[in-house]
Amino acid sequence: MCGIVGFADHSKDKKKIIKEMADLIRHRGPDSDGFYVNDNVALGFRRLSIIDLEGGNQPIFNEDKTKLVFMNGEIYNYQMLKEDLQVKGHKFTTNSDTEVLLHGYEEYKEELLPMLRGMFTFIIYDITNDEIFGARDFYGIKPLYYYLDKKSFMFGSEIKSFLAHPNFKKELNRSMLEDYLTFQYSVGENTFFKNVYKLRPGCYFKYKDNNLTIEKYYNIELEPDTTKSEEEWKEKLKELLNDSIKAHKIADVEVGSFLSSGVDSSYISTVANVDKTFTVGWDNQKYSEIDYAKELSEIIGVKNINKKISKQEYFDNFANIQYYMDEPLADPSAIALYFVANIASKEVKVALSGEGSDEIFGGYNIYHEPYSVSIYYKIPYPIRRMLGVLVYPFRHHRFFNFIYRRSRKLEDRYIGNAFMFEPSETKKILNYKTKKETYKDLTRPYYEKIKNYDDVSKMQYIDFNFWLIGDILLKADKMSMANSLEVRVPFLDRILIDTARKIPTKYKIKDGKTKYLFREVAREVLPKKWSDKKKLGFPVPIREWLKEEDTYKLIKDKFSKSEKFFKPEKIIKLLEEHKSGKKDNSRKIWTIYSFLVWYEEYFIKR
Repeated sequence: MCGIVGFADHSKDKKKIIKEMADLIRHRGPDSDGFYVNDNVALGFRRLSIIDLEGGNQPIFNEDKTKLVFMNGEIYNYQMLKEDLQVKGHKFTTNSDTEVLLHGYEEYKEELLPMLRGMFTFIIYDITNDEIFGARDFYGIKPLYYYLDKKSFMFGSEIKSFLAHPNFKKELNRSMLEDYLTFQYSVGENTFFKNVYKLRPGCYFKYKDNNLTIEKYYNIELEPDTTKSEEEWKEKLKELLNDSIKAHKIADVEVGSFLSSGVDSSYISTVANVDKTFTVGWDNQKYSEIDYAKELSEIIGVKNINKKISKQEYFDNFANIQYYMDEPLADPSAIALYFVANIASKEVKVALSGEGSDEIFGGYNIYHEPYSVSIYYKIPYPIRRMLGVLVYPFRHHRFFNFIYRRSRKLEDRYIGNAFMFEPSETKKILNYKTKKETYKDLTRPYYEKIKNYDDVSKMQYIDFNFWLIGDILLKADKMSMANSLEVRVPFLDRILIDTARKIPTKYKIKDGKTKYLFREVAREVLPKKWSDKKKLGFPVPIREWLKEEDTYKLIKDKFSKSEKFFKPEKIIKLLEEHKSGKKDNSRKIWTIYSFLVWYEEYFIKR
């Protein structure tokens, strides 16, 4: 795993600037660096050596030195692609997967991208034509940001690298705050920095003569195939899972595995046959998964390395973690992920993880809702709608929330696995005039594509295009790279997903279980205690901590000085209600607090 930086402009001292930009993301690649600078561009790289430890330094040039490549990621089918390219006459100077991208692009141009199997962002610079080509993987596993104004075009694996460039104007994009308060993460291609954008998953760009063009080369499509039996699906899925895990273990260094109490990481840890697993938990046993992980590790004969995180450690590291994140993220489990990556990095350079399984195989508990409350949905919609209006003032109570949620169509209420603030609520707590658009303007185009599908498929599709990209994969990349650890995600394998996207809903949700078909596969290698375990997520005791006096005072102090963005009395009320037990406002409080801490890191402290 590595970090990429670069820019195209007429700055003086390009060598100095690009070196400083690369140093700001040294954590992504502490093993070595590499640079290319000419009158028009400056390109830089930090390397975490995983494949071809001695010969894989970057940049890598083609035979006549007219093109070069930098990559962040791994290409798992590089050996097969290399053989094909050698037959076509290409000469290789390394045994790295990165060089395959360069010769592959020479041979196939952007048609190379659908041939790849892996996680990646990469840059190819055509020196002769002064053209930059960049691409991001299919699902958004690896990030790529860019900054564009009249003076400069910059790009990098992390936004913070831009801070070293004298032409970068660090300005807050306040318009992102409203959607963030709803989604709990930075949603879409815009970011919290003006003129900084995310290259979306499955996209590539070309930059030439001060002109940037972006094209989409991949979209996931759900296409249920009802011609196969359950047993046929099971056998095919088992074959593809084993193949993907085997491919994701390709490395010239030791590979370990994250392990929680859930079926996803338990399956990977068992099938991958790693030597070490890594787990974190809490002093509060109710929230800790360590005992589960230790027990399974003993059963499968591997060493489990674990750590209990204290509340003090959690909060002491929180500000720095928001800095590593680049943009505010209010997922409490991100901090836990930071710590598990930290203990893993002391033992291995690569760890396998279970991200993506829930979105692909139907694992979130909410996916069972259309079945578990199907009787209620038989009530005519106009009546449900009327009941929702009646209970609206009491919707924060669990029973009334059930009625309120089901009084709204899925398209009006489901934006992914988290929903923090309604637009009406953001208007009450923000101290400036809010925009007219709402979250539905973001999700509507996606719902339109799947309007004829069942509700479970709709939720999966929304989660895949929003929650997975903006939260799950973001924190996996940023928290692992903060610790110079490469995390690989076998469930997000292109070959596996090309089949999994066709699994009918009846094999995802069945017999009262989510992720039914995958659990059936897992049953063959895992004890029932793990294969049948209900989805838990990555539990964090935030709800309880916020009621404790020291944490309450810490948050209240931050809220009382928040008038630049919020109405302090309104958000302190959320805190008071939570502490008294009147309402569970923990996630809303954490969403606000995370933003304020992030803002302080980027716009006050640094």
